[in-house]
Amino acid sequence: MNINMEEIIKNLEVLLKTPSPTGNTDKANKHVQDLFEIIGIPVRFTGKGALLATIEGHDMSKSVTMSGHVDTLGAMVKEVKSNGRLKISQLGGYVMDTVEGEHVIVETMDGETYTGTLIITKASSHVHGNETKSTERTIENMEIRLDERVSSKEDVENIGIQVGDFVSFDPRTIVTDSGFVKSRHLDDKAGVIALWGIAKYLMDNKITPNYTTHFFISNFEEVGHGASAAIPEDTFEFIAIDMAAPGEGQTSDEFSVTICAKDSSGPYDFEIRKRLVELCKKNNIDYKVDIYPYYGSDASAALRSGHDFRTGLIGPGVDASHSFERTHQDAIEQTIKLGIAYLTE
Repeated sequence: MNINMEEIIKNLEVLLKTPSPTGNTDKANKHVQDLFEIIGIPVRFTGKGALLATIEGHDMSKSVTMSGHVDTLGAMVKEVKSNGRLKISQLGGYVMDTVEGEHVIVETMDGETYTGTLIITKASSHVHGNETKSTERTIENMEIRLDERVSSKEDVENIGIQVGDFVSFDPRTIVTDSGFVKSRHLDDKAGVIALWGIAKYLMDNKITPNYTTHFFISNFEEVGHGASAAIPEDTFEFIAIDMAAPGEGQTSDEFSVTICAKDSSGPYDFEIRKRLVELCKKNNIDYKVDIYPYYGSDASAALRSGHDFRTGLIGPGVDASHSFERTHQDAIEQTIKLGIAYLTE
């Protein structure tokens, strides 16, 4: 399989730099929509805003659905403080230490954007001494310092910022000469671009998948209900593409596709896992099999909502998940190759 990774990574960079905190994903959805439509695949949106792109298969009596999620970690304005700083409420699960000092964008209801920085309330050691070091990094002790001349609640409200406005974190995306992609939000934009890479390969090479195939791009995965609804009713197998989590005690790495055997929601379908492993062996695809104790996926959400189909989970290894993440283009490429093999062999 000849995969154009330069083009895929270029489009991944654009997607990573497009803010899409859970609940405010329209800009990223539009980018993904454009990507699918450019290669000739029609797109529709579900009631709650997930994207669905479909390729007809040789067998149209039933279908396969493959998912990824475009929503990311982020925050909302919880309070406008009397000193003109902002308190936040989290979107998704992350430790506050991992976002301390991060540049942010606050987007108002009217679509205006303002930059700022997320810092602790006692950030200056020259002012607070040892309290800067000892202050616990909790959400109560964090605030956004806006890059505007504001020093009161009224100042902030006058520029249009209010409770409920979305906050996105600067992804700080860098692609190295050695093929690493360093960025926030590789979870799961690396998976979304892998889905597009699979679809593009099929279209470019005029390959028809065995079964009608739906590419489902969910927008609420980080809060647990991404693929809980609107999955095509004739789906008999559902494969989530989401990040694998390398780390101590794990087999996943940043260069392979990982096939997940089990996560916190329980085991994935054994027959699908065996088939995916055999496809990797047959096609010389670099793979790992792993278990994640603190993890759930769109497949988990689909099963919890009552869908009756077999599920699998695969994805590229992403180091430091829900922190400042990193993967390698090889892991994305291996994920694309396994997806193609799964749909066509």
